[in-house]
Parts: sequence; structure tokens; C-alpha cells
Amino acid sequence: MLGIAATAVLGSGSVTTPVHAQTVQSVAGLTGVEDDSPLLLQADELVYDRDRQTVAAVGGVQVDYGGTRMVADRLVYNQMTRRLVAIGNVEILQPDGTRATADEFDVTDDFREGFVNALRIVTPDETRFAAESAVRERGEVTTFNNGIYTACAPCEEHPEKPPIWQIKAQRIIWNGTEKTVRFENASFEFLGVPLASLPVFTTADPTVKRKTGFLAPSFRYSDETGFGASIPYFIALAPNADLRLTGTGMTRQGFLGEAEFRHRLTNGMYSLQIAGIHQMAPGAFSTPQDSSNTNRGMIGTKGRFEVNPRWTFGWDVLAQTDKNFSRTYEIKGFTDRVQRNDIYLTGLNDRNFFDLHAMSFDVQESDADGSGRDALQPWVLPTFDYNTISDYPLAGGELSFNVNARGIWRDDEDQTAGATHGLDGQNTRITADTEWRRTVVAPGGLAITPILAARGDFLTLDTDTTGPYSTTGASLTGNGSDSRWMATAGVEVRWPVLFTTAQSSHVIEPIGQIFVRPDETDAGMFANEDAQSFVFDTTNLFERDKFSGYDRIEGGTRANLGVRYTGAVGDDIALYGMFGQSYHLAGMNSFAAPDMVNAGADSGLETDVSDFVGMAGASYQDTFSTAVRGRFDEKTFDVRRAEAELAYTSHALVASAGYAYIDAQPTYGFATERQEVNGSATLRFEEFWRVSGNATYDITNRRLARTGIGLAYDDECFAIGLHWLQTRDNTNVKTNTFGFRIALRTLGDFGTDINDSSNY
Repeated sequence: MLGIAATAVLGSGSVTTPVHAQTVQSVAGLTGVEDDSPLLLQADELVYDRDRQTVAAVGGVQVDYGGTRMVADRLVYNQMTRRLVAIGNVEILQPDGTRATADEFDVTDDFREGFVNALRIVTPDETRFAAESAVRERGEVTTFNNGIYTACAPCEEHPEKPPIWQIKAQRIIWNGTEKTVRFENASFEFLGVPLASLPVFTTADPTVKRKTGFLAPSFRYSDETGFGASIPYFIALAPNADLRLTGTGMTRQGFLGEAEFRHRLTNGMYSLQIAGIHQMAPGAFSTPQDSSNTNRGMIGTKGRFEVNPRWTFGWDVLAQTDKNFSRTYEIKGFTDRVQRNDIYLTGLNDRNFFDLHAMSFDVQESDADGSGRDALQPWVLPTFDYNTISDYPLAGGELSFNVNARGIWRDDEDQTAGATHGLDGQNTRITADTEWRRTVVAPGGLAITPILAARGDFLTLDTDTTGPYSTTGASLTGNGSDSRWMATAGVEVRWPVLFTTAQSSHVIEPIGQIFVRPDETDAGMFANEDAQSFVFDTTNLFERDKFSGYDRIEGGTRANLGVRYTGAVGDDIALYGMFGQSYHLAGMNSFAAPDMVNAGADSGLETDVSDFVGMAGASYQDTFSTAVRGRFDEKTFDVRRAEAELAYTSHALVASAGYAYIDAQPTYGFATERQEVNGSATLRFEEFWRVSGNATYDITNRRLARTGIGLAYDDECFAIGLHWLQTRDNTNVKTNTFGFRIALRTLGDFGTDINDSSNY
């Protein structure tokens, strides 16, 4: 109840009156006030008409009520009809930031019903309504007559121009209770040009982030499935749970149904997703896994929960009727070529780390490529890591402890590319490793670090293929259980030397290491599942054990020598570099010992004197960076491996380029050298427009392996993107992909799914 009763004040007036508890909503229908709030009225002059029972506030009128402020040239309150009329330059500002302006407001004193002329509303998220007139009913429904809706701000330079897009409608009905906006007899305009008639459609209130209803459609095309249109329906089951149902009609394969359920809890969330199709034309596919099954489907689930601030539990699991369904039909979240099914538990506290995984792998491959990788993938049950660093020094040094375990089970032996990359049957390993190190700084800045380490492994093997392997000459120890150990004593010496000038500083740090160890136990005769990938470069030059995993151990006596450089010129330029070499001094060289895959062959470490490795780089602010890395023959200094990269970032241009070279590696099936150059760039112009492109050129085979071009526009209310991508496989077969996406803020987006938009 809004009753104004006050004593007239000449010149300027101020009235404060009590208001009974009620919910007050503005004409915008967005916010309410439920309070015993007083109403404060200020004006240059208050005029009372006792005969008509009206109170008029004239000149500089301001009304403050429950956080809502109104200003107008003139305000008249009729105590008999209990209506409030604001006239001339009326503006209402609500606590949430919603701003409404009009020539005239005629509303009841509780703001539940009223009439407005020449209304304009701007919400906090910059959506805009305008209408010739508006009617407020029952405190919840506002009807805009001859209204306009847009999420675009007017042009600052030419406000008379129409916005990028807008919807004009004979009636716009905004229901504040149901949180919906209904458009009747509407038309969609782009740059002032009508593009589509919309007799009736309903969308969510701009303030609503989640509401049941249809989402924007998307489209797809492929030769096998034909043209497809997807229409998703979103169901808001609860504030923390929802269900999305998607139906996709495809001209060649029929109807694909999808459902995704998501549920967020206080400590995490999980999702469950299913999809299925009855293929109308299986023969359209050229590969057996796509064409042999009429009925195909999948079920997938993901979850992640914070058990407490230190522990995290989660999973990512996919089950499908065949190995390539989810990738073929682009099931969101399950389109990776290699899907890792994973159940995990991790913990992190201070200097302790725990990580436990159970994994299997699905390779969503096409049988046409002849790889057959999916059938060779193992079950990993489990892989386990535990690392801890003692809080208390031991003999003045730091003591660390690590446990690693892994179990591998595989149906078939993996003998791709002429080498055995995985054993059939099962093999396990449990490793315990400890290291102590202490750094002593001598006079002059010389840092001396003695290092002691010990490690033990327990291994089991049950396989039908123990060798010898024709490509490597290695044989395994045989089925059963076994153990091995390694002890290391070493010392590291560093001597950083600082040079400074008026504008720069430079640190040159010679580094030397020596590690004394026995030979690797039964080198190459244990299953190697996790130490197969090995690249010798500056990142592992000074590692105590350079192998990439635990299945191999570096043995023998080895020295590592090198120099590291860091520098700064002014406040903007940073420089860095490293160069060095490794020397096998005594015992057996583990990198020259063959195993299942010859992990150390052609690595640069298989000889007593290793190849040289080096790297150098520079950066300027956050704008420019460059780096080069390489491995060079220890005798001829010929390049064995090289990489170079260049990047530039500014407001208008983001560009990068790279080059890679790998010398011939006959042991791994690469009889010739490999070279590749790639580049990508995105140029922004005219503030909202950008054009982008990328290319990868295979120098060895003299062909473009990948080419992409894209054009995009995006501003605060509208975005459009177009892209084209062409790839070529090893047989030079081309694959072209075209896509587009249009997004209208608050209304949604539609088009094809651009999964790798950063490349266009």
C-alpha cells in the first residue's frame, strides 16, 4: 500500500512514509521488493489538491523505494484510485541494474498493473526492449505493443542505425513468473533487413540461464550419413540437474537419438550419455565396422568429485557396439580418436602425491587405414604412483621416496611397424625408489650436490611371446617372477657466474655431473611397456635416469657436461640457452642394449660419447618469442634432430610458425629423413572481423598435409564463423571439411560443431 500523506513543503519537498510488506515488481518484471521499506519522495514543489485527493510533485522529482529509484519531470498520485502517474523523461533504475525509460508511466501504487507510453528497457546483461506502449497486468505479465527486442547495443557513432539484429513483433509478452518471453507476429531483421517471419515463438527470460525448452539446431554432413539436422530439447530437472534429448535426422542413415543427463552435487558432478541409431543404409560405409551393424549405439559416463580438499575421485568410461560409433556420429565428448577409459583416485597434500588409475583404451579407427590398433590395446590394471618428500632433513639433505606400479593385460601381441610394442598375456612391475641429495655452496658460489639413490623392482610375466625379436635380437627372461635393483652414487657441480651492465644481466652456469652405478640388471630382458618413447635433448641431459619410464633403468657410469645461460636486456627482453653432451665412462651402456623396441637406438646416447644437444630462445614482452632445439652428431656435427618455432602476438595479429627435422631411423622403420614445416595466423581487422589460416607442409613427401582457412565476426551480441579444412593421409587421399556457426546472444547458436576452431 502506497499512501502519501504529508505536509506541503515550499521550494523543495521530502516525504517519508511507511509501506506495508508486499512484493513490488517494476514494469520490467524482473526484480521485486519485499520489505517494510519507506518511500522517499523529493521534488522542487509539492502540490496538494484536497478536492481531487491528489498529490503532485513537480520539478526534479525523485522517488526512492526499496532500492528502486524513479526520476521524472512530474509525478501525480491519486489517493482515490491509488494510481501513480509519472510524466516527462521518466526513468526507473532497479537494484539489479535494470533501467526503464518512458514518456509516461501510469501504474497502481503497488506497481502490479499499469500502462506505459514509449517504453525502453535495458537489462543488466545489456538486452533491450522498446515498444510504442506497454501494459502491466497482475504484477507478473508485461505486454509490449509493437515492440522490438535485441541484445545489441546501439552504434555509438550512428545511434540512428538499426542494430546488427533485432526482432520486431506486434506483441511481446514478458511473463515474470514463468520467466518466458513470447513473440507474436514477429520478424527477424539483420542490419535492418527482414530475413524471416516468425508467427509465434517463445524464448527464456534474458535473466534465465537454464530453462526447459528447445535449443538452437545444429547441422552436419558426410558422404556416409548424408545431410543431418539436430534438434536438442533441454529439460531443467532441478537447479543442479538437467537432461538434454537430441534427435538427429540424417538423409542416408535415418534417426539418431541421444540423451545426456547431468547432475551437480556439493562436491562434484557426473553425467550419463547414451546414443543409438538403426542405420538405414549400412552399405554407404566403406569400412566393415560401420557397415556390418544395422543397430549401433553407445553409453558413456563421466564424473569428478572432490572427496575433500586433498582427494579427488573420478571416471571417464565409454562402451559402444563397435569401435568407431561415437566418432562416426560425432557424439559430443566421445569423439577422440583414442578414448581413454579411466577410473582414478588422486591425492595431494603438501609434499605428498598419490595417483591411482585403472585404464583401457578404445582406438576409434577406420578399418580402411589398415592399422588395426584397437584390438592391440591393453587393460592397465592398475597404474599407481606415490611420491613423498620428507619434511625433516636427513644429514642436512632432502630425502624423497617414490613407489610406482603397473599391471598390463593384453589379448594379442602388438607387433605393428615391424617391432613388438606390447606383449600378449599379462605383465606387472612394482618399483620402489628413494633419493637423497644435499646442496653445499662453497666460497665463490660453487654449488656441490652429492646424490645417493637406490631402487628395487619386482616383476612378473606370463606371455606366449618371449622372443627373440627379429627386429631387435632381444629375448625376455621367461615367464614367472623376477626382481632387479639399482644403486647410484653421484655428484653434481654448478657454478653460476653473473655478469651485469647498465642495461642487462647475464648468468652463465657450467654444470657437471657424474653417476656411478652397476650395469642394468638383465638389460633389455624385461617387458618394456612404459619406456618405449625416448628423445635425447636438453630437457633430460642432466637427468639421473634418462629413460622415459620405469620399465628400463639406466646403468653404468656416466658423466653429463654442459652450460646453461639466462639473460635479460632491460625489462622487456629475456634470453636463455643450454648446450651439452653426455659420456658413458664404464660398465654397460643401457642405451646400446636392445629390448623389445630398441628404445635407445638412434637416440644419440648409444655410443660412449653422445651427440651434442642444445637449445636457445628469446622473448620480447608478451609479444614475440622464438626458440630452436637440436641434436648434432658427436663427430661431424651433422643435424640429427632439430626444431624451430616462432610466435608473435598483438591485438591485431597472432601468428606462429614451426619447423621439425628428424634424421633417418631405420631401426624404427623410417628409412629416410622426415621434415615438416607448419604455420598459422589469425588477423583481426575492423575491430570485430578476423581471418585465419593454417598449413602444414610435408617437405619429405612434398605435399600439403593440412590446410585450413577461416573467416569470423564476433561482437558483444552476434558471431558468425566459416571454415574450410583439407587434410591428406599417407596415401595422399584428400578429406575436405566445411563448417559454419552463427550465434545470437541470448537466443543461442546453430550450425556445425567447430571442434578445433583455434586452427581456423
